[in-house]
Amino acid sequence: MPTNTSRPTVIPMIAYEDASAALEWLAKAFGFRERTRITMPDGSIGHAEMEVGNDGVIMLAEPDQHYEGPARHARTCEAAGKWSAVPYIIDGVLVYVDDVDAHFKQADEAGATILSEPEDTGHGRSYRAADLEGHRWMFDQRPSAAQARG
Repeated sequence: MPTNTSRPTVIPMIAYEDASAALEWLAKAFGFRERTRITMPDGSIGHAEMEVGNDGVIMLAEPDQHYEGPARHARTCEAAGKWSAVPYIIDGVLVYVDDVDAHFKQADEAGATILSEPEDTGHGRSYRAADLEGHRWMFDQRPSAAQARG
């Protein structure tokens, strides 16, 4: 696990309209583990961190009442609605998982918006999903050494 002196080189910082709900949902759907939550006097989440895999971290928070998550923005903005209609990852996060099929099943059962079913690619096996507020995620399983040698 990363420590304050040993952090990943890149840490995605993601805004949520309801970070408390996002923390619970990301744990249930994607298997992320909450490690830090700072609640502000008004009850909003000022900062939170979740662990992903062995050394991954994401940070999240609630900016303010004016923020719109991607799904809500796509409903109110024609251009955002159009680019959100494609199944590709736009402004998203790639996460490596050990078993993409098991991960897909867990995410699907938790209500993730499935953008693509698991598929074999030239670099492993992957699927794409959007979370409860429309943030896009790609989950990838690297090929084993034997598969890579092919």
